[in-house]
Amino acid sequence: MQQHANGRDTIKPALSEEDQASEWQVFGERNIYENQWVTVALADIQQPDGTRFEHHKVYLPPAAMVAMLDDQDCVYMMWRHRFVSNTWNWELPGGVVDEGEDPGAAAAREAVEETGYRPAGELEHVATFEPMIGTVTSPHFVYVVRGVERAGEPTERNESARSEWVPLNKIPGLITEGKICNSGTLVAVLHLLATRNRT
Repeated sequence: MQQHANGRDTIKPALSEEDQASEWQVFGERNIYENQWVTVALADIQQPDGTRFEHHKVYLPPAAMVAMLDDQDCVYMMWRHRFVSNTWNWELPGGVVDEGEDPGAAAAREAVEETGYRPAGELEHVATFEPMIGTVTSPHFVYVVRGVERAGEPTERNESARSEWVPLNKIPGLITEGKICNSGTLVAVLHLLATRNRT
């Protein structure tokens, strides 16, 4: 187990000699900007060919999201604006995993806060992935659940313009039209489409 400068642990797999020969070496790093949302660091690295330089690294908090399905094979999605990229798109409920919080619990909490629906079934962990693995580390935990129950009104009022139960058979068209851009949402809905006919 390795620990990053900001305290995050990563699991390092057993490496073959060939793997080790192509591994980038890290001699240290220093933070150049840090707050509760983002840490920007400069790492002293050496590439396999011996080139050594400082490389930017960005740490973002881990995130979790959940695709909630009803008994009509529809997934609950939110139509929302992302000001950073000035993008409107359909997304799943989700958000930052709090310090020490289980990612599945975070996904369920965010669902209640953003939609007013609580997952009623067992959350299935689909994947944990890094959305911008070359420069940014921010583990994203993706879940799917079949069955929800109404918990009340959403408490997060700034998350979406509107929300809908979207039939799975409309998802490919939305992706083609550029109306689903969020990486975690894409991972979840593509998983659902790939596995929907399994018995």
